[in-house]
Amino acid sequence: MADMAKVFKALSDPTRLAIFELVRDCGTDGCTEAQAADSLSQIAERFQLSLSTVSHHVKELRGSGLITCEKDGQRLHCWVDPEVLHELERFAKGAAR
Repeated sequence: MADMAKVFKALSDPTRLAIFELVRDCGTDGCTEAQAADSLSQIAERFQLSLSTVSHHVKELRGSGLITCEKDGQRLHCWVDPEVLHELERFAKGAAR
């Protein structure tokens, strides 16, 4: 079971929430090649942040268990853990006990 306090803390930052939404919109299987255009550098440009800041936000999302990432050369492919989404849904409905 995910630590809900870590999950909510990770999502409490507006930039992390936006990054999470980008990853989530790619689906639980990760992004297709066309969708993979949202690499760390492009996310940094989109939010006008440094690469190190975006990397920190991705690290926080990973640490909370919300996303999983794999490095492929220069690219970092990330996807949402479907189990964590399920646990969030159960928590919101009051069934996470």
